[in-house]
Amino acid sequence: MAKLIIVWDLGTGGNKASLYDGNGNCLVATLVPYDTFYPAHGWHEQKPNDWWDAVVCSTKQLLKVTGIDKNDIYCCGTSGHSLGAVPLDKNGNLLREQTPIWSDSRAVEQAQKFFEKYDEKKWYMTTGNGFTPPLYPLFKTLWYRDNEPDIFKEIDKVVGTKDYINFKLTGKVVTDFSYASGSGVYDLINWKYAEELVEASGLPSRIFPEIVKSTDIVSQITPAAAEELGLTTNVYVISGGVDNSCMALGAKAFKEGRVYNSLGSSSWIAVSSQKPLLDSKTRPFVFAHVVPEYFASALAIIASGSSFRWMRDHLTVDLQAEADAKGLDVYDLMAREASKSEVGAHKLVFNPSLGGGMPLDKSSNIRGAFIGLDLIHTRADLIRAAMEGISLGLRSCLDTLKDMTELSGEMLLVGGGSKSTLWRQIYADAYNMKVLKTNIDQQAAALGAAACAAVGTGLWGNFDPIDGLHILEQCVDPIPENVEKYRKLSKVFKMISESLSDIGDVLNDLEI
Repeated sequence: MAKLIIVWDLGTGGNKASLYDGNGNCLVATLVPYDTFYPAHGWHEQKPNDWWDAVVCSTKQLLKVTGIDKNDIYCCGTSGHSLGAVPLDKNGNLLREQTPIWSDSRAVEQAQKFFEKYDEKKWYMTTGNGFTPPLYPLFKTLWYRDNEPDIFKEIDKVVGTKDYINFKLTGKVVTDFSYASGSGVYDLINWKYAEELVEASGLPSRIFPEIVKSTDIVSQITPAAAEELGLTTNVYVISGGVDNSCMALGAKAFKEGRVYNSLGSSSWIAVSSQKPLLDSKTRPFVFAHVVPEYFASALAIIASGSSFRWMRDHLTVDLQAEADAKGLDVYDLMAREASKSEVGAHKLVFNPSLGGGMPLDKSSNIRGAFIGLDLIHTRADLIRAAMEGISLGLRSCLDTLKDMTELSGEMLLVGGGSKSTLWRQIYADAYNMKVLKTNIDQQAAALGAAACAAVGTGLWGNFDPIDGLHILEQCVDPIPENVEKYRKLSKVFKMISESLSDIGDVLNDLEI
């Protein structure tokens, strides 16, 4: 009997289910999307039951497409987008139909009040939580307390995305070190919840789930879940991890100094190391790795792919229609048009902060902009400027990480943004690094979760087989004359970011 692995990769836009053989080869994958809701300014919500429905639907699709015997499914693993705050009562009932996802920033007041009594720098240096503080589950839970007291008094546990799926699979509420490290109350160095932070929060300690290893077997699937999924109860459920850490593992960043670039709705550059990269000024965000004794430290743009998607939806509607009519990818058509422009997009610069700022920015109130618009500019220039602006924003992240540690000399790209040949060259030129694309591409997080399942069930002895699964598809060398142009543009980009931060602060306080 084959020993196959099912992986569910819960992304911001949907769940991708993938089927792996015991050697880590992806046999087939399918995506089931779900919606994000924006009921108020700063509120970004999803329905946890939509996650589960997507898991069920995608699993049935895998079984149907492959025609495999369900008895061949040996184990499963899950990667989930971070900083979820799903409230459950003591019976495991979902207390809110829609819950905040990682990018939800409503808990500003709760974070401010917390830091009136607890030193904010000390909090960061303990937790490594380098995103804007209101994004973290600690403050989202305090928001429940302050704004929805009837719900709060019923809360027994607050769990994240992949832990909610594991609960639906097994009936057990646990998390792993990587997801717990994004809770807002986790002590990175000591690999446990910080009692001092829990006490300072005023929240009962029971709210924070028990922590297990990412490779631990949670349980086998319950009969009810097995029936709904079309699987057997013999399937082992492995704890899995947060998407950042699963992706780091799948992108080969599981040894000292290895670096990769994730290109999705948000984008980040991350390095794997046995010491977390902590700096109270630039604030890298750090997750405990799914790999024992390692950390994944990163700097990010919160709305890179989302900003490019905004352009797709509002500036290239005709290209979307053409893509639909011809069965093409609209992003390929956008890149085709961008190629009509030139390096620097005729001195047009785009800042991709459409979703707000990160700690690397001067202010979280920064918002995106095209700077230098002129009557000579075409849509091709706008698209190319957007591609370059995202690349230059990530270059700022890379420059900061280089100041903190020694990185490997090559950059592996993963995620949807790695598919464009033009964009890969822009990254190589903007970073002044060799840029690599392998066959893993958008499967990095799924491969990381599959590897956790393989190690956890004894199919693998360690994570080393991942290296052999990456097959190089392209190595892009930087073009010296382009490198110099982007070096100059990078200085301008940083100046623009400073100014946009100041303008964003003024707009934020403006009463109109």
